[in-house]
Amino acid sequence: MAERFRLTLAQLNPTMGALADNAAKARAAWDEARRAGADMVALPEMFLTGYQVQDIVMKPAFTADAMAHVERLARDCADGPALGIGAPYAAHGHLYNAYFFCQGGAVTARIFKHHLPNDGVFDEKRVYDSGPINGPYSVGPVRIGTPVCEDSWFDDVAEALAETGAEILLVPNGSPYFRDKFDIRLNLMVKRVTETGLPLIYLNLVGAQDDQVFDGASFVLNPGGALTHLLPAFDQTLAHVDFTRTPEGWRAETGKRAINPDAWEQDYRAMVEALRDYVWKTGFAKVLLGLSGGVDSALVAAIAADALGPDNVRCVMLPSEYTSETSLEDAAAVARALGCHLDEVPIADPRAAVAEALAPFFAGTDPGIAEENIQSRLRGLILMALSNKFGEMLLTTGNKSEVAVGYATIYGDMAGGYNPIKDLYKTRVFETCRWRNANHRDWMKGPAGAVIPPRVIDKPPSAELREDQKDEDSLPPYDLLDRILEGLIDKERSVADLVAEGFDRDTVKKVEHLIYISEYKRFQSAPGPRLTPRAFWLDRRYPIVNRWRDPG
Repeated sequence: MAERFRLTLAQLNPTMGALADNAAKARAAWDEARRAGADMVALPEMFLTGYQVQDIVMKPAFTADAMAHVERLARDCADGPALGIGAPYAAHGHLYNAYFFCQGGAVTARIFKHHLPNDGVFDEKRVYDSGPINGPYSVGPVRIGTPVCEDSWFDDVAEALAETGAEILLVPNGSPYFRDKFDIRLNLMVKRVTETGLPLIYLNLVGAQDDQVFDGASFVLNPGGALTHLLPAFDQTLAHVDFTRTPEGWRAETGKRAINPDAWEQDYRAMVEALRDYVWKTGFAKVLLGLSGGVDSALVAAIAADALGPDNVRCVMLPSEYTSETSLEDAAAVARALGCHLDEVPIADPRAAVAEALAPFFAGTDPGIAEENIQSRLRGLILMALSNKFGEMLLTTGNKSEVAVGYATIYGDMAGGYNPIKDLYKTRVFETCRWRNANHRDWMKGPAGAVIPPRVIDKPPSAELREDQKDEDSLPPYDLLDRILEGLIDKERSVADLVAEGFDRDTVKKVEHLIYISEYKRFQSAPGPRLTPRAFWLDRRYPIVNRWRDPG
């Protein structure tokens, strides 16, 4: 009878710093794996602490507490399958991103991450020491090699493991989402399988931590690159993977293969999951937002309703004398379609009171940005007051185009704890609204159907801070602006590059100038989910004071 080995993959969502809760999740997964007759249960990279831990892992008390939880977990899981779990390890003046292998009531192996990522949202070289390339460990009849996350992006660790007797590669990951990343992961893992001739398990976290969303989508490959299992993206799930020893070595038996959603659905799901996790992991239950009748706030309201349920979303319309009747109607239509509560707090009288107080100082000057920003800041003040009074987290609603060029008022419409669309350019906002109107999924808590009226999507965008104002009074049309922004920000193209592609030089220089002078606003802006490899925050760290401009 052929030898068999059952590995349970626990694609789960930890909470940063909730060590006891995360250990309990691991223990529950182990219990289920034991009932299923598994030989081993595996959890992702740094699952015990949550990921990324950033500088808190350099606090000795934190790392000692995490290590104690792993030791306790190993004792609790003595009688049953082996357990693999990620956590930090400190000893002899060194600190490692480690993967602990527990068997028979004790930690019997520790695998230290060798290649430390130091780009994008990662700067692990600043925090951890690089560990040696470890050899494989034995679980029953199988010898398993474990390249930890980044170690699988290079050929040396997997090849060394194969050369030292590994028969299966288990890759625990904390790999955050960005658009189309799954294909990058799959192609790299196929390379490792091709080079080593070994089956490979790619196990990823799910859930969100601050700006980073972990999308799961774990998978198993056999030699030759055959995909035998694909776990659903963004869902917490356990999967039992059975291996059989053949004359050619261990092979995974074919199991369930989920269908990955397209990029539009994945982006929307990432925004929903990011908001849901940010709210409940920080201790909130409800949110509120200013609903203007425009497309950005409508999309944020839809995301919030899908993340938390319409009953947990308060929308507030704050009209001034410049607010059109159309905007009032559209805000009401969005709230009604979503099933969210809508309050109205007019700001005309508060604005008049502020204008009167400032009149002696503003006398003899023409109305301009200062007066417009008073309206925005009054709205921010009122929304924050409601947030403080009722314990509802305030959401801000600026898209990536506005965030890029500073088309927002600091301490005004930028006020808030989280921005679900921070990494979504305006042109993608329009299309995402259309996608949501046409699609509904089981993971959405909001209603099906056209929850954002077409008129909201199609009308010319306006801040409505003065008569007949349109965004294009101050900015290039969004379809043009976004292509320039993608060049300057996402692709780091030069001005000369964009001019050579046919863009007007004066327009490109204007956009470049707006990007640079708005850095201070972004520095103080609310976090939001990362959807691209060049999201504002950890992906793109520019100085606030900066006099350089591209001479091209």
